[in-house]
Amino acid sequence: MKKYALYAIHWGIIANFLFQIGYASYMVFYKVAPPGVVGPLMSKAADIPFEMMVTRRLYASECWIAISGLAIYLAITEIAPRMWRLPPRE
Repeated sequence: MKKYALYAIHWGIIANFLFQIGYASYMVFYKVAPPGVVGPLMSKAADIPFEMMVTRRLYASECWIAISGLAIYLAITEIAPRMWRLPPRE
């Protein structure tokens, strides 16, 4: 039973990171955007208000923190243990 609880927590953490990445990406590319722009701003970046740009950057920072956290978590829980199990190369 303890094994299944740990798997549930593990996958819950991964799902939380993926949700954070998806939500922040949605906010940056779709929700907090000037009218008529979907996706990257490109040349419209000079025309948006300061508050909107700051909001987009904060969501982008949140997205990068979530991506970094997921990468570190997977490196510690998935990749490193698999590397330690392999026999050494000769």
